Amino acid sequence: MAYRLNNKEYYNNRELSWLRFNYRVIEEAADPNNPLLEKLKFLAITSSNLDEFFMVRVAGLKDQVKMNYHEPDTKTQMTPGEQLAGISELNRENSAVQYDYFHRLMAELETYDIYLKRPYELPEHLQDELEEIFDTEIFPSLTPLGIDAYRPFPKLMNKKINIFINLSNELGEQAAIVQLPTVIRRYYELEDAGRTYIVLAEDIIEAHINKLFKGYRIDRTFPFRITRNADLTIHEEGAADLLIEIERFLKERTKGAAVRLEIDISRNDTINGSFLRNELGLYEQDVYKFHGPLDLTFLFGLTASLGDRFPHLTYPPFTPQEPKFLSGANIYDKALKEDIFFHHPFESFQPIVEFMREAAENPDVLAIKQTLYRVSSDSPIIEALKRAAENGKQVTVLVELKARFDEENNVQWAKELEDAGCHVIYGMHYLKTHSKITLVVKRVGKKLVRYVHLGTGNYNDSTAKLYTDMGLVTTDEDIGNDAINFFNYLSGYSLKPDYESLYVAPFDIRDLFAEYIDKEIELHRMHGKGYIFAKMNSLTDKKIINKLMQASQEGVKVDLVIRGICCLKSGIEGVSDNIRVISIVGRFLEHSRIYYFHHNGEEKMFLSSADMMTRNMIKRVEILFPIKSTAILEEIKSINRLYLMDNIKARVQKPDGTYEYVDNEHEPNSAQVELMRRAERSGREQLVQKENQLLLKVKDRFKRRK
Repeated sequence: MAYRLNNKEYYNNRELSWLRFNYRVIEEAADPNNPLLEKLKFLAITSSNLDEFFMVRVAGLKDQVKMNYHEPDTKTQMTPGEQLAGISELNRENSAVQYDYFHRLMAELETYDIYLKRPYELPEHLQDELEEIFDTEIFPSLTPLGIDAYRPFPKLMNKKINIFINLSNELGEQAAIVQLPTVIRRYYELEDAGRTYIVLAEDIIEAHINKLFKGYRIDRTFPFRITRNADLTIHEEGAADLLIEIERFLKERTKGAAVRLEIDISRNDTINGSFLRNELGLYEQDVYKFHGPLDLTFLFGLTASLGDRFPHLTYPPFTPQEPKFLSGANIYDKALKEDIFFHHPFESFQPIVEFMREAAENPDVLAIKQTLYRVSSDSPIIEALKRAAENGKQVTVLVELKARFDEENNVQWAKELEDAGCHVIYGMHYLKTHSKITLVVKRVGKKLVRYVHLGTGNYNDSTAKLYTDMGLVTTDEDIGNDAINFFNYLSGYSLKPDYESLYVAPFDIRDLFAEYIDKEIELHRMHGKGYIFAKMNSLTDKKIINKLMQASQEGVKVDLVIRGICCLKSGIEGVSDNIRVISIVGRFLEHSRIYYFHHNGEEKMFLSSADMMTRNMIKRVEILFPIKSTAILEEIKSINRLYLMDNIKARVQKPDGTYEYVDNEHEPNSAQVELMRRAERSGREQLVQKENQLLLKVKDRFKRRK
């Protein structure tokens, strides 16, 4: 069969697809299902997302333009310059909606007597209080930076808010900049007559800026913010110690070239920022002007503070439950009998923490090996590894120093683990180790048993409460042998192993996907019933996209649940009309990766740390692991069905690459809400079961006494 694949109209550009995803996050600020403070938090998330997008993706495109690299991308045939123009246009549309929602939500917040105000809008006695705050807390840390022949334009810090000042005296006009110091708060809360007033630090400084420039007339002030290139190159080749090279890289990152200029024009919409743009070497399309405060990430702190006072304006509390497949048993005892499945955050991450703590303390445990990509700031996993080393166990930890924006944390963890006696390795040459695997070797009777934990998400007890992820603890012999070979491959010198059950990137995972899609097509031709399900963060790999389109053109039904980027356009007649793409953005960040192939009833289910992205499958060390337990396979299938039935938080992709909410004609269903209900129901059932078991034990003791 001749497949239709080569038309650029069949694909979405990666960067524009990401911006459409960020728009879906912005839309959560208007969803009536979300409480008020949660809506504001989604606006903070979009700002944080966008910062990283500019520091990495936009910065990379700008570097290509500077180097006269004009090769089009392989899917939509857009050159780097065309992509930058498209980003500028689409992001302006997104930002206009974002700030419209911001102003609406702040107006709604006023119904609860909470007001975002400028100093001059406050009652006079509160203005006096603010001036006292300025004089005692803010003024001593400010440094005015004049700009003239003797004082060149300063090197301003990445993502920090600055105030630009036009001033003059009898000698002429001057310009200066004041940067908000890191040591001061971003906003201040004032209480008065039952009302709470929120005042931003930049507004307080602007109100008293004359105290910094005595003898001058202040003609104009406005806040601005610079985003810099943070995607600098880590020079691994020839580095005697990667730890030292990473520390050098972190210092250089703050000095990257400017890639975006943001200006608050809410007090003066005639500001064009041309002076700043020229000094920073930016173009008009790099300048974004807002009628509102810059850097909406301050809403993270504000919503957390207000959430304590107004709990009804946040999500109802949810407590992760005891994992259903563990049923209160000891994880080591249970794993000897059957595989154990975990689904976070609906089920608690605490058993994984206890798995590590018991390994650290149990004298029968001989060795622990683990990969770490991102961990929490006060990680119990790190503490367990250190304790294990102190107890004389052989502890090997791969700490991925190249985990973007976590490099500094990981450098510190690597040093602490080494000091505790762990053997620490820093990753692999030119590859990021993104896999999530732990191996515990324990003596059970006269045998050495290999306990393996594999997961789709990080060993991070904080994000495990916010991200949906899946994991497995198993004593399967093939997987245990594969785990040993995997760690030996990472820590020593050997050829890539031949694995029995695991599939390890680079290359193997993509090869398996291509092989299994081809097999699904072949079996569908013979028997019909062809079906593929995949859930992931992003889909960008053209080879896999083309394979999925081939499957669609052969009649195989394909369901894709993709939270973020999707470079495949679904629903195009004769090309991808058997493919359905939905995106779910909700209370929890959808992070689990699930891959399912029907294979005419010989079902194959895999979980992975990898998305169907070229970078994951070619440029990283990732693991794809099979689900061998029929019970666990059926459990995951039931979870998949919930996602496909979602008509509250799900958006479906249209053939033009845009998204719309799923038709809500049927009974309302939110996958995340239903999974919380299931977990709570399971938790209650397990509690009743434990109480009944305890009651039986008491009765049995009573009988024996009689």
